[in-house]
Amino acid sequence: MDVLREVPLFGQLDRDQLRLLAFGAEHRFLKAGEILFRAEARADAGFVVVSGEVELHDGEGGERVVARAGRGSLLGEMALMTETRRPTTAVTATDCDLIRIPRPLFRRMLLEYPAIAAALHARIRADLLAMTDRITALSPAFEDDDETERG
Repeated sequence: MDVLREVPLFGQLDRDQLRLLAFGAEHRFLKAGEILFRAEARADAGFVVVSGEVELHDGEGGERVVARAGRGSLLGEMALMTETRRPTTAVTATDCDLIRIPRPLFRRMLLEYPAIAAALHARIRADLLAMTDRITALSPAFEDDDETERG
């Protein structure tokens, strides 16, 4: 339950809520080099890294490591809320202890504890606004030079 509390999405849950999440989740252990999931696969659960490190490889062949996730990381957050496909391939860089949280369990949490849904909404909103700000900051780099010269 301690590692679940480290996940930002679950940080506001009280002890009983964390216990429900922990008991309903599945525990998995993977050796270094094993594939947790493949890009484009249907995603029906999120994974919390309890120990070890997972590498996320790009979906175009999987040669390039685009991110690394360690203790307290949640992989597949969107899969907890909606039907989606994996954008990356996840490969264990070390032996890993993981918690698999199925979408039905998370939906049950949202129904039984509306405060979780409200916190999730606020977090997604903040993330979307931050992403919009980052995209706006990059927009000058994508302006057409011909239009800049004419203007």
